[in-house]
Amino acid sequence: MSALEEALNHSKNVGVDECEIVVLKKKIITVRITDSEIAETKQNFDESYGIRLIHNKKIASIQITNQQKIKDAINDSLKTLHSLKPREFWRGLPSKIKSQKLDGTYDKNLANISGSQAMDIAESMINATNSYKINTITGSLNIVSDDFELENSNGLKLKEKSTYISGIINAESESGTLPVSGIGHDCCRTLSNFSTEQIGNDAKNMCLESINPQKIDSDTYSIIFEPYSVGELLSFVIASNFNFKTFAEKKSCFSNDFEKEIAVKQFSLIDDPHISEGIGTKSVDDEGIKTQKRSLIENGIFKNTFSNLFDSYKEGKQSSGNALRLGSPMGRSSEPIPISAPHNLKINPGESSQEDMIKDTKHGLLIGRLWYTYAVNPIKGDFSCTARSGIKIIENGEIKGPGKSVRIIHNLADMLKNISEIGNNQKNIIQWASLPSIAPSIKAGKISVKSI
Repeated sequence: MSALEEALNHSKNVGVDECEIVVLKKKIITVRITDSEIAETKQNFDESYGIRLIHNKKIASIQITNQQKIKDAINDSLKTLHSLKPREFWRGLPSKIKSQKLDGTYDKNLANISGSQAMDIAESMINATNSYKINTITGSLNIVSDDFELENSNGLKLKEKSTYISGIINAESESGTLPVSGIGHDCCRTLSNFSTEQIGNDAKNMCLESINPQKIDSDTYSIIFEPYSVGELLSFVIASNFNFKTFAEKKSCFSNDFEKEIAVKQFSLIDDPHISEGIGTKSVDDEGIKTQKRSLIENGIFKNTFSNLFDSYKEGKQSSGNALRLGSPMGRSSEPIPISAPHNLKINPGESSQEDMIKDTKHGLLIGRLWYTYAVNPIKGDFSCTARSGIKIIENGEIKGPGKSVRIIHNLADMLKNISEIGNNQKNIIQWASLPSIAPSIKAGKISVKSI
């Protein structure tokens, strides 16, 4: 008997109203790069189980790694129900649904890749970064393959195989007046679309072009955020404002702005769960609800939020198909209680090249990477971040040279209404432990920065 059958049969026999079980088989290959060489290669193979029980509208959960203990875990969990508060708004798990196979979500070459092949890819990343002015190269390569199964007592059955690959290189140089660094990154779902050499070249170029940085005066600038830094803002500042729970609890800086203009007309932000090669792409969410492309901001207007079953039911609404069981470093997990999150946050590209954006900038900065990005006052939209890598000073349409670190303390609502250009250089992005996004460069004006 499979783990799925065992959990559902036993929960039925003991009289549980509803049962949901997740079975996840996951293979992770991680190659760690330190001191310009491969320091470690790890291969992990895990199988785990997540079970959610609903009885008399009380919700209990279990996560285990031993199939033989499923019955005992269910029994132990039932003993805790008496102390739990009933969720009177709960309206039930979904029933049968048919998943759709989406392009660019599974690659047998990645699923079957060996540790030695992964090391060859990492070595190519290092080789592309090498330069006599680069002192140290660090980074990692992660390749994930997961086999996800979801069933519940209402007849829902879902089985999906997925693959993911992500690489990052940080190049450091001490050739100039100060130590500087540069980053290169790529992520996708199939091996043929992974840009190994581009990762190294991007890290090398950003680092070398940052040598001998000049002090940046504290002032107000137009800032061109490159795709990787835009991804940082999307993940750690912007996304949470469109979570339905945050919105409903009046904790979003846009809670009073539904169907109102919150950004410039040319700005559209979409949650796209169907785009090929997207790290979060899937046809059905992790509760069994069909996913759909949703415009969160459409031509500057706040149009939609995202949510899972629990958060939607609480407010008398329907799930948007955004229940996720996020796994590390990518893919899914067997977490018994899913969260609400976007699948792939995508900013529609504009028509400007980054070169043209620079030419159109009189007094500005180009920023390749942000650090320590977080909301200072989420309800008001205030946030803080530090630009430390890939900073360039722009004067009268020309790059005058690299700049030193600066701190940005700004407001999200103000930034979205002062976007002047959107680039045509859309790129897949995922930082460690963050949300996947697809973003171009963005130029926003009237941003105050402080010299560090």
